[in-house]
Amino acid sequence: MSNAALPPNDQEMTLVQHLLDLKTSLTRSILAIIVFFIILFPFANEIYTYISEPLTRYLPEGTSMIATAVASPFLTPFKLSFVLAIYLAMPYLLYQLWRFIAPALYKHERQLVAPLLFFSSFLFYAGGLFAYYVVFPLVFGFLSQSAPEGVTIATDISLYLDFVIKMFFAFGMAFEVPIVTILLIVSGMTKPEKLSHARPYIVVGAFVIGMLLTPPDIISQTLLAVPMWLLFELGLIIGAYIIKRRGLNNIDGDDDEPDTDTAKQTKPTETKENATDNGHVNETPEYDFDDRYADQVDDDLDWDAEFDNIDSEMLQLERDYEARQKAEKEKSDKANDDSNSDETTNKDSTEESSNQKPSEDGSASKNKPGNNS
Repeated sequence: MSNAALPPNDQEMTLVQHLLDLKTSLTRSILAIIVFFIILFPFANEIYTYISEPLTRYLPEGTSMIATAVASPFLTPFKLSFVLAIYLAMPYLLYQLWRFIAPALYKHERQLVAPLLFFSSFLFYAGGLFAYYVVFPLVFGFLSQSAPEGVTIATDISLYLDFVIKMFFAFGMAFEVPIVTILLIVSGMTKPEKLSHARPYIVVGAFVIGMLLTPPDIISQTLLAVPMWLLFELGLIIGAYIIKRRGLNNIDGDDDEPDTDTAKQTKPTETKENATDNGHVNETPEYDFDDRYADQVDDDLDWDAEFDNIDSEMLQLERDYEARQKAEKEKSDKANDDSNSDETTNKDSTEESSNQKPSEDGSASKNKPGNNS
């Protein structure tokens, strides 16, 4: 595929160029994580003390967290610093991901990336803050009060860190529900009406996800499921508003009664052959064209001429192929004729030699000495 066949301002990239671009994005992402890790590691112990505060406030008097493994006092803060570096570098990681896929997007699709990056990062951090300041106090308070009599609560620091990381990422990803909902609506994969009809299933699915991602208690499950449901409703409202602003309510004729604007685009008006009942004839048909993608063809390049050149090149290639096939066929026919003529010559010479052999034998027998008598 030549660059002339591509939309304007786009250039075809080879596989090696794509791999080099991917390598650049991955290298920058890893460097960002390393920079954040170097900054956070000297304060790892203080950060862990701050992270463990929702649990330590509910521990019984005279108890504290413990470290059961030999290397836990060092490895646990180290792991916390590394995970927190990834957590803080998430906006930059998402930017590098967008940078890699941006060449494959149209101009109107690139315009959505900036707000999506901002709101996805904001919601991701909002989910983590909601888990820390709302969910953790309620969950740890409930779990500490439900301990049997005579049981001392002494949580291992590595197990607590694993739990906290799981909850942070679970709530961070759960708060991305409106972004996913908006993308599904704007991309045309579904419609707001269909999502609203599927609301009961979505609510049940939110509670199932909350059950799988949170501890086995009804409080944390509800605190994850209810925000997911409310954020889904928010994404549904925003997606419907965007569709209404862009005039995309009808997608490929799914509605029973098409929209008036869509009907104008798809139903041609009468021409000279089709007259109305009162005898009036429309001289020229009128169409209401959809100019949402006009930015993709807003250029001075003559695309008809480009496609004509492509057709002529393909026709010339087809003629060259037919000429080669014809030449090869003629060559094979000539070789077959030469072989047939050689076989005929050999056959004739064989017959002549067989006809001459008896006479030669007879003359030879007459010349033998025994035949004189």
